[in-house]
Amino acid sequence: MVELFGRTMSAREIAEHAGSLSQFAGVRLMTLGDGVERGVRMLEFRTGTGLRFTVLVDRAMDIADCEHNGRAIGWNSPAGFRHPGLHEYEGEGGLSWLRSFSGLMVTCGLDHILFMDEDDASQYVYGPRGTVSSSLHGRVGTIPAKLTGYGERWEGDRCILWAEGIVQQSTVFGEDLHLIRRIEAEVGGNAIHLHDRVVNHGFYRTPHMFLYHINLGHPVLAEGSRYLAPLKDVVWAAHAGPDYAKSGVGYRTMPRPQHGFHEQVWQHEMAADAEGRVPVALVNDAIGFGVVVETRKDQFPCHYEWQNLQAGQYALGIEPSTNHVLGKQFARQRDELTWLEHGEARTYDTVFAVLDGADAIAAAEQRIRAISGQPDADFPEPSGNYPKITGRETRA
Repeated sequence: MVELFGRTMSAREIAEHAGSLSQFAGVRLMTLGDGVERGVRMLEFRTGTGLRFTVLVDRAMDIADCEHNGRAIGWNSPAGFRHPGLHEYEGEGGLSWLRSFSGLMVTCGLDHILFMDEDDASQYVYGPRGTVSSSLHGRVGTIPAKLTGYGERWEGDRCILWAEGIVQQSTVFGEDLHLIRRIEAEVGGNAIHLHDRVVNHGFYRTPHMFLYHINLGHPVLAEGSRYLAPLKDVVWAAHAGPDYAKSGVGYRTMPRPQHGFHEQVWQHEMAADAEGRVPVALVNDAIGFGVVVETRKDQFPCHYEWQNLQAGQYALGIEPSTNHVLGKQFARQRDELTWLEHGEARTYDTVFAVLDGADAIAAAEQRIRAISGQPDADFPEPSGNYPKITGRETRA
């Protein structure tokens, strides 16, 4: 049964009340038509509860806009949802990724994440390519997907909105990695379900790294908003040192937009519940609104918190990652870099859920606290303790 408009409705009752489900819910394909976004295909999802979000087909099927009853969740940066044809991957010394950085979720990978890197390429057996040059956060986020399908699926009296596509990061004498992405949302629900599978389609042994840059904006992010997580340890902070607390902004409670703010990044070691799930939330108690992101510890063993609290760019990032924040060479040195042979795959299952009202926030906080408390200090001393990551490979 579907919960809509204060009542429980069967599929038959929904059909009786409208000539088409699209009157209040559905998924439809559109194309953006102006400025740097011109030509980008976009899927719009509406669940009938006030949850609306868009998926950029031509930007790795990443989630762009997201709102609930008119209240924004996702972050829209000044860069906009730039057409991938305008992207210069190696521009600005590898930082041009920032000119295509916007939306609730930006995917990073598939063979590289974090800052720029020059890595050995001997696995590709091609003399002229001695190394692989990677720019900030890798290539995948600006690659158009091949849209394999979208629509509505009825399971008895439940209706699932869905879309699926394939993003190919491929070259000659190099990686041939495919991201198969499926996004679902239930009519009458307030959650987005994301299922990713990264497969080595080629026949070279290929490295794999993966990260979601999940970016939350106002009004979820506001003065007094709280970061809630089953946080066992603060492993690393980019700004640690003698001036650690200089900004006056700790990891727990967010300020209003700042002027002259330098980004702050933390790596936290998270605990998981009995089923291996890690819920992390940002909540605005003043308006009874929040969002929780749930990942799996065995899929994303690492977690970062990104604070970009600069006026005009005001955002907080929840960033689940396959690897520690010190990057690819650190992973190589510790034998933690995942390698995929032909046909091998990694899977990732993530849920984004709206917290609507004080009761929903309280329930999410209680659940998180039951898994693990978090430090009371705003500036916990980073431990420098990077837990060992073990590879997890499965057949496609």
